[in-house]
Amino acid sequence: MFKLALRTLRLRKGGFLATFVAVFFGALIVSACGGLMETGIRSETPVQRLAAAPIVVGGQQTLKLPEDDPATLDPGDKHKFENATLPERVRLDAALADRLRAVPGVTRVVGEVSFPAQAGSASALGHAWDSAVLTPYTLSGRAPQPGEVVVDAGLGIAVGTTLPVAAHGGIGQYRVSGIAEAPQAMRDPALFFAPSDASRLSGHPGRFDTIGVFGGDVAAVSAAVGDAGVVTTGVDRGGLEFPEVGKSGEDLIVLAAVSGGLSAMVLLFVVAGTLTLSTQQRQRELALLRAIGTSPRQLRRMVLGEALVVGLLAVGAAVALGPVLGNWLFDQLAAHHVVPDVLRFEQGWLPATVAAGTSLLAVVAASFVAGRRVSRVRPTEALAEAAVERRWLTPIRVITAILCFAGGTALAIVTVAVMTGPVAASTAGPAVMLWAFGLAAISPGVTKVTASLLRWPVQAITGVNGRVALRNTRVGAVRAAGAVTPIMLAVGIATANIYLQTTQEAVSNQAYTEDLRADAVVAGPSGLDPSVRERVAAVPGVAGASEYVASTVFVEKPFDSNQDKDGWPALGVSELTGNAVEVPAKLGRNVGDTLSLRLGDGTPVEVRVAAVVSQRPGFERLVLPAGLLAPHTTLGLAPQLLVRAAPGVDTASLTSRLRSVTAGLPVSVGDREVLIAAHAKGDEIGAWVNYLLVGMIIAYTVISVVNTLVMATARRRREFGLQRLSGFTRGQVLRMAGVEGGLIAAIAVLLGTLVAAGAIVPFCLVVSGSPLPSGPVTIYLAVLAIAVVLSLVAILVPAWAATRGRAVDATSIGE
Repeated sequence: MFKLALRTLRLRKGGFLATFVAVFFGALIVSACGGLMETGIRSETPVQRLAAAPIVVGGQQTLKLPEDDPATLDPGDKHKFENATLPERVRLDAALADRLRAVPGVTRVVGEVSFPAQAGSASALGHAWDSAVLTPYTLSGRAPQPGEVVVDAGLGIAVGTTLPVAAHGGIGQYRVSGIAEAPQAMRDPALFFAPSDASRLSGHPGRFDTIGVFGGDVAAVSAAVGDAGVVTTGVDRGGLEFPEVGKSGEDLIVLAAVSGGLSAMVLLFVVAGTLTLSTQQRQRELALLRAIGTSPRQLRRMVLGEALVVGLLAVGAAVALGPVLGNWLFDQLAAHHVVPDVLRFEQGWLPATVAAGTSLLAVVAASFVAGRRVSRVRPTEALAEAAVERRWLTPIRVITAILCFAGGTALAIVTVAVMTGPVAASTAGPAVMLWAFGLAAISPGVTKVTASLLRWPVQAITGVNGRVALRNTRVGAVRAAGAVTPIMLAVGIATANIYLQTTQEAVSNQAYTEDLRADAVVAGPSGLDPSVRERVAAVPGVAGASEYVASTVFVEKPFDSNQDKDGWPALGVSELTGNAVEVPAKLGRNVGDTLSLRLGDGTPVEVRVAAVVSQRPGFERLVLPAGLLAPHTTLGLAPQLLVRAAPGVDTASLTSRLRSVTAGLPVSVGDREVLIAAHAKGDEIGAWVNYLLVGMIIAYTVISVVNTLVMATARRRREFGLQRLSGFTRGQVLRMAGVEGGLIAAIAVLLGTLVAAGAIVPFCLVVSGSPLPSGPVTIYLAVLAIAVVLSLVAILVPAWAATRGRAVDATSIGE
């Protein structure tokens, strides 16, 4: 049977080429997503600033709750925070460096601080000069004294220049005493200050970001550090230099898992449809094999052998090119600041193995479905049934449809009854695939019913060509369903995911603007000195000014069951002071209650509930005093100051006065629209990721649509020839094919819209209270237009090619 399979492949290249294309692109996408997942799991970051230190000690960026602290969570709840990544940099007490110097074998201990600085118009990171040995840098000139700075060679600033440097909310003039040149490329240019200046400008005196250790045993150093930090060597040092990589790696894992899982499902879906259609087109040939004595088992083995040969070739090519696509996707994510550009793309053998296994499993499953039907034909009936489509509704199809529809309904109920806000997308999204799988299982029947419903408008518009096209679609429902299904999938996925995203963006922007009372904003990239608020508040026409800090906090006690491992979003404002906190009603606390919190850097604090407010579901947050929250952020200062205009003062006058009063400070002034645009830009990053990965999957589905339609139409050469011999002109045949393409597109669009509605409606009811999504209707019209154009082109082009010769010649060849 395998020898026969190989011979068949040589004679039927067209049909098997379609299967090859479907398997290749599916395996390629799964392999690329596997590479992204491996990259997130490894989170390998080449060390730069700390390259010379063999051992690096850093803060514990994972939330760790001491066992003996009575204010911590109950044991049953602690597991929810075991892997929580702290969003702010955790710093080390400088006293730890003294302990490390006493470790036997340690020859040198160097503390390192990094803080954002602006050298003229260039952005850089400031450090203390004594930490330059951690790279190490080569100095031209001399080390900086207080009031001096050593600049990175890449900045192109000469020795002796007086350089204005903005850092920690202030600006100062520093004389350039030397030029430092790094042995390798750095992500950020460096500015080196005297240790006393660096300690002051960092905003965290007496604390280090990391500590480099030279000499000594790793075990001895770890024992000296204890729970005060983490000890790393080798490539792991990069994670301490760039702590943002940890959270980005987690996000990349989730992103790749969702995209890869969706791709795998689409792969199974498309390969099964393509292989089944290819097998159905060979029904006369396979029926003849049954008639001459081929057993059902032999026939199944032959179909499996053909599929495996094609699958192995496709998987081999996809696995070889998977890292190329994965690396390109990773570069796009890094270019759009979704992941840090210092993170290194890694793809080993495991993603290739998973992609190969998934793809071959899909091929085996599809070949089983395709071969099972043909192998059940009785030899005495084989030739009689070869030209007629047999019963398609099998128990497996019925059970699959019931399970998928039940799952989609359950997800819709969970979305409406349980979910709130943007998280509703986590259940609404998978519902698309369940509804699509359910309709695909019974697509021949649904296609026949829908075609019957469209009979009158199609006949009225297209006449005799429409009647013939309708009859072809109803009689060949299984064949038509093979073309309808991938288009339905493409329309459903595209419509659902795009409108879920646009609705989420619209609701997020609405929630932000509802709570925004500011008319202007004063922003400082290196933070705002607290004195700026006093200066701005004294400006005529200013009704109020508040520092604005964003971070994340974790509610430890009383335990909050609504809280996941990412904690609660938190805002810091100047209106609150001391240890007061404003909480959402969802938290279930009362005024006067005491909460035990962990701030973004892991610092424990006790706060008192000063107010309980109702907030939009899904966008709840805690509000804390800016003076309490800001020192425990990476920057250490509030990055923004929100300003409210007094009655009768217009925005233009307000911003003009603010620019005058802040002249000479390292700040920028903008109006309300600047704040809204900045918030929308943050949402655009997430939207871009969704569009990129979903677009990739849709592109694969579109390829499968064209693949399926071209294959289905090209095999109808004999049918077209018989129609021409019976009196049809070539133009009539082409018009009939065009009507079929339009009919298939219409059926697929209707079903795809139904699939998308199964996810969109529950989600919109939760986040906006309306069953209709937010976003322009042109998106939906564009999806429909693309589906129709693809259908018509994929049918008319091969139909035109199939009718080029004489009709009698077309009838003389087999199917």
